[in-house]
Amino acid sequence: MGKKTIGFVGPDGRTYMCAYTVSTVESEKYIGAIIKGMTGMGPVIEAVRGKKKWPLKIFPVTGNSVEDYKKVIVKAFEGGEIDYIVIMPEDLLYEGLVNELIEAGYGDQIIGLTKEAAFIEGDKVEAKVWMKRAGVPVAPFEVVDAKNLQQIKGIVIEFMRNHGGAVLKYPYSAGGKGSRPVFRVEDILDVWNILLKDYSKNYKMRHGDNTWPLLIEAWKSEIEISFTSLVDGNGNFCILPTAMDYTLRFEGPPSQTNPVTGGMAAIGMHPAETPELIAMVGERVINPFVKEMKKGGILRPCILYPGCRVSIDPVTGKPVGILVYEMNIRAGEPEMQVVARRLKNLGELIGSALEGRLDEVKPDVRTDQISICLALVTGPGGPQGQKGYPDSYTKYEPVVINFKSLAKRGILIVPSNVSWDEENQRLISDGSRVFYLSKNATVKPGQKRGETAEVLRNTLLQAFDQGLVKVIPREAEETFDAAKILFEQGNIPRAEFEKKEAAFEKVNRLDLRRDPGRIFMEWDELYPD
Repeated sequence: MGKKTIGFVGPDGRTYMCAYTVSTVESEKYIGAIIKGMTGMGPVIEAVRGKKKWPLKIFPVTGNSVEDYKKVIVKAFEGGEIDYIVIMPEDLLYEGLVNELIEAGYGDQIIGLTKEAAFIEGDKVEAKVWMKRAGVPVAPFEVVDAKNLQQIKGIVIEFMRNHGGAVLKYPYSAGGKGSRPVFRVEDILDVWNILLKDYSKNYKMRHGDNTWPLLIEAWKSEIEISFTSLVDGNGNFCILPTAMDYTLRFEGPPSQTNPVTGGMAAIGMHPAETPELIAMVGERVINPFVKEMKKGGILRPCILYPGCRVSIDPVTGKPVGILVYEMNIRAGEPEMQVVARRLKNLGELIGSALEGRLDEVKPDVRTDQISICLALVTGPGGPQGQKGYPDSYTKYEPVVINFKSLAKRGILIVPSNVSWDEENQRLISDGSRVFYLSKNATVKPGQKRGETAEVLRNTLLQAFDQGLVKVIPREAEETFDAAKILFEQGNIPRAEFEKKEAAFEKVNRLDLRRDPGRIFMEWDELYPD
């Protein structure tokens, strides 16, 4: 069999990581490629690759429409440059990219669901009904008129009394930011008002002045675990290694000042991962769901990504129950980054999914390794006093990366929202989650996972603290440039300029969470055996 090229479609870090992993691990059989990417990915790839020969090609997509993507993908198929495609962003599935590619004659080379099946993630209410009908265990929920505060209050208070809290969910696509937990009666009004403010325009576009559906789920304070499953057209599936997403902006419980932002970090494996847990997910979640898809005529090669809460035995730590909070139809970001880094045969699994033989191939997992990726996000400050990600943040500021020092530490830098400034020949931040720092570590015989994870976590944090990846604040750059001119003109002494220069070297617009990975040490204490 000749080499097969797998194109991962999307602009972000999970796309980059999957393509990188396939190219560096399986390059004898499979080659990874990026369809879209950000303009800064190419320069980062070249710097990371150095003199190494591993292949990774980017197929730029200039726009963001389905038609823009379709043109590039079809051209790559026609030219024999791409063999398979995995679509990552859910919006492209909602908007019918798979339908367009099926019509063009390439449906058997695409992993992704059609527009007709995209309700699974795009409409959380319909998906809940679908899961209940399939026999998939779901958290208690109610669907109410989003404008009826008194009805909402009654349900939330009941869920608080019986379950400890409630989650208000915008039922449509919200980029991972549509869930708003409530734990106190006095917070109901604020959470409700903010949710309506954020999504009223979209609600009205969908429903006019009619009833707006709001999903309310019971909060379950059990273990949150993400599962990624590949499914083929025959209904065979395989569950990939587990991951844990850090969805909150800061450490600590969710609150009005600590919002759900989308992934600030991910770790893999999840500390609660066991063979019994994987078997439970397959039996209770994926298998009945796939059967319902087949029954409904929407089954095709795809990714299913259920967000779950798992109950465990307090003594043994073994799983005893599971509830699904939502079913997604694409790989998670950044969870897929740590999933991919622990797999040795991602390309083979994708090929098998498209060939309808996932029953013949098992995930080849680095079971002795822990993987952590940390998001470097745009922090506060700027000309309008921006609060920083996820609220408001500056863009188009210069990026400085010490690739050599990162490589010495075994850290992979994963570009996400970063572009190339052609005029000034430099990388610039596009805001939001700009980069990820990613690294694996092996748990040695006799060593506890917590010990390995702590060294791994500190290695990543030290790289950040030492400024190996920086975004230079615009105001700091302007101040330093002005000081440099004054020094060159002889208007300030060298000592004063060097002081300003030293201060400038320390500035960094980026920020991160420092706690991801700490859970392994906590787990070692809770379950020492």
